[in-house]
Amino acid sequence: MTIAAIPPQTRVPEGQITAGVDVGSSAVKIAVLTTSGSGASEILALLTERIRRRELLKVVNEGYQGALRSAGVAAEEVCYVASTGEGELVEFRRGHFYGMTTHARGAIFLMPDVRAVLDVGALHARAMRIDERGRVLGYRMTGQCASGSGQFLENVARYLGIPLAEVGPLSCRASNPQVISSICAVLAETDVINMVSRGIATPDILQGIHVSMAGRYLKLLRAVDAHGPVAITGGLSADTGLARALQESARKDGLDVEIRAHPNSIYAGALGAALWGAYRHRMLARHAEVAV
Repeated sequence: MTIAAIPPQTRVPEGQITAGVDVGSSAVKIAVLTTSGSGASEILALLTERIRRRELLKVVNEGYQGALRSAGVAAEEVCYVASTGEGELVEFRRGHFYGMTTHARGAIFLMPDVRAVLDVGALHARAMRIDERGRVLGYRMTGQCASGSGQFLENVARYLGIPLAEVGPLSCRASNPQVISSICAVLAETDVINMVSRGIATPDILQGIHVSMAGRYLKLLRAVDAHGPVAITGGLSADTGLARALQESARKDGLDVEIRAHPNSIYAGALGAALWGAYRHRMLARHAEVAV
């Protein structure tokens, strides 16, 4: 369990409390927010719970209870729980929102001036062009091959014997990055094995992987006509080596984008779900008042 650094709550701020549960293929991310009558939102708790072959429903329930404890609120104080990702499995949810919608809304919440989002998850990546409200105007996704995914990078890190958190810093230390296959994960892993046997330095291998992945992602950004600030969200959003490879590759390709990441970018989906949940709760309450 990983709990993000949120200022200690001496009291629960006034306003409606909502929660977002983002169920991914490798981890469950949970956000607890409070939203005032004016619509301003404040983060109460952020939590990541790794799945690691555990029963998914147990991971979701334990993670949610941990997030509530961190936020200092009781379950009955939460007026709306929204799920996203594979969140249809969240039994206590009131509503479910599509992943692109939640990542777009979460990205705008964290970085209000971005107009495009690159969501890099364990199994796929997608680029979205959005407006100032977080509405998705266009999108593209990677194909079936896993060589451009977070799971592929995690497998390589495991083979190289390094923690995933060290992949980015090591990649930034490369002096002679080695190109790997961008066509197929099997071929790419074979390339990595061959490089290790030839004594290629780990930073050069990792940056070669990042450059290959960046090439795939830039095609997605170009396809959605992305310009200006681009937010990275998802599991690889904290990978500094990937962000650097993306920015340098974009500069070489003449793509006018600025790659940005926020310390809480990994929670963008959960944050967006909680924010959309707050909006839906307000609309339901308003309709109920009108009916009365």
